[in-house]
Amino acid sequence: MRNANRNHAGWPALYSWTSILLLFVLMGGLGGCLNPKEEKLNMAMAESHVMRTPEARDAEDFNRELLAGAQISTDPGDLLLGTGDLLQVEVFEAKELAAKVRISSRGFITLPLIGPVEVKGLSAREAELRIEALYREKYIKEPHVSVFVEEHYSQRVTLVGELKSPGTYDYPRKMRLLDVLSLAGGLTEKAGRTAQVRRMGENQDAANTIIVDLDSMLQQGHSELNIEINGGDIIFVPAAGNFFISGAVVRPGTYPIKDELFLLEAISTAGGFKGYADPDDIVLVRHNKEGERQVMELDLDDPAIQRMVVQDRDVIIAKSSAWGKFVTGFGVSIGFPGVGSVGYTDPER
Repeated sequence: MRNANRNHAGWPALYSWTSILLLFVLMGGLGGCLNPKEEKLNMAMAESHVMRTPEARDAEDFNRELLAGAQISTDPGDLLLGTGDLLQVEVFEAKELAAKVRISSRGFITLPLIGPVEVKGLSAREAELRIEALYREKYIKEPHVSVFVEEHYSQRVTLVGELKSPGTYDYPRKMRLLDVLSLAGGLTEKAGRTAQVRRMGENQDAANTIIVDLDSMLQQGHSELNIEINGGDIIFVPAAGNFFISGAVVRPGTYPIKDELFLLEAISTAGGFKGYADPDDIVLVRHNKEGERQVMELDLDDPAIQRMVVQDRDVIIAKSSAWGKFVTGFGVSIGFPGVGSVGYTDPER
């Protein structure tokens, strides 16, 4: 009887333990299966050729490209003439036309016979050609002019913003945007990928700003964006915008927006979804120009939503599904034979 009772008493324990194991296997199987939508989104994040992460285009890589495209050697013939420079001008065909002149505050010199000549912002060679053309019009058939800079008060450019060594630099020769950015040592890690060139006109009110997409210039080969810089220009490199992502993603936090960034790319930047995320339930909080907050509920099943451009100060919240949390948090603890327990831990804690 004792043996029979012992066997009979063991059946419930064995039955209970077997049920736990079967339930564990079932839950593991369910948890390991992604629905087709999740598989599609994961594949899109993994395979997209435009996917970018902060590491993919860091400042070090960018600066290598910048310095490779810069030409920082100085040719004395490229020196730009500016206010206060002292010039020695000679006309080989008529020694009596030689003159030592200083460039006025308005950028002019005055020469025999031809009078005022604007030379500010020109190189010495360009000034020679301009003076030759003026003498050729009325006085000398084939003039040859020499312009020698005896005193050069170089023009300057100012670089501000997210640059390694911002400041005001001498600008003794004609340079392009890449050359000037290299003077400041390139960009910092916080820099965006645009440069603003503020150019002064004849007066303060005539100033205008040129915005250059640096990635288009370097990565896509748009060399026309490597514009020529003038003395007196101010070059500003702003910091990258930022977005914040939280919820059911692997690495929630704040990330920079260095390029045009799509919503699906932003989620990939944060490591992608966790297993209990619900791609049907993404919340985007955006601030408009008036400072008002707009809350949008988004479904990543829509390709147009996937390619929605993330803006500065956007907050992305990846919500979780109740079933996903249950499957992820369910667990079985195994001890001695016949002893076990079923538990649940909230994966969001």
